[in-house]
Amino acid sequence: MAQTPSSRLDKLLSSMGYGSRSEMARLAKAGGITLDGAVLADAGQRIPVTPDLPMRMKIDGAALDPIAGLVLLLNKPLGMTCSHKEAGALVYDILPERWKRRSPAISTIGRLDKQTSGLLLLTDDGRLLHRVISPKRHVKKIYRATLARPLTGTEGDLFASGRMMLDGEDKPLAPAELQVISETEALLTVTEGRYHQVRRMFAAAGNHVEALHRERLGGLLLPADLAPGQWKLLGEEEIALIFQDSVGSLGD
Repeated sequence: MAQTPSSRLDKLLSSMGYGSRSEMARLAKAGGITLDGAVLADAGQRIPVTPDLPMRMKIDGAALDPIAGLVLLLNKPLGMTCSHKEAGALVYDILPERWKRRSPAISTIGRLDKQTSGLLLLTDDGRLLHRVISPKRHVKKIYRATLARPLTGTEGDLFASGRMMLDGEDKPLAPAELQVISETEALLTVTEGRYHQVRRMFAAAGNHVEALHRERLGGLLLPADLAPGQWKLLGEEEIALIFQDSVGSLGD
């Protein structure tokens, strides 16, 4: 049976972005940290880090943030960048301010460019991040593309051929599936994550993507009631959906 991990209280809260260890010591002495309703006055004590800790611990009367291993699904708005450092609006600006100080840091699982909206995952679990983006897994990504010009009818075979080459690259694209919605709208399923791949594919076919929205990752669908800029925490069953129909198994 696996042993329950434990941590010093001040170290745990500091890693979650609540403040420095000395600040956590002062907060504890002031009675601002409780566990199961009892005050934890000594920030140096070790406590079991159990999955239910956020339901049992309060910081200044508010529930503890999710502990390490969190996975977020964000409906990324247009105009935001998937970066920690670039100028302008960043997807991390949507999250609680103290979450920017968490260690391990929260990072996006892959990227959506500034002018692409839709399903974006963020996590502090490095192992999960690498499992999702691994080329060996072939996790499906489904995008809705709005095009500047009508489709010609040849794009589906071209994208599915496994022989399509993008400018500046020496390896053909893996087969991709095109589902036509209308003359100027289509769903494209890809299993790779090359730079601006969907836009470049349509450009190579003689068209231009005017709007791009990611709707699905593996078997995980962007909820219809999650507005742009909103996010939700994912549970284990939802995380498992990411790998639905992918090549690798969840335990690899």
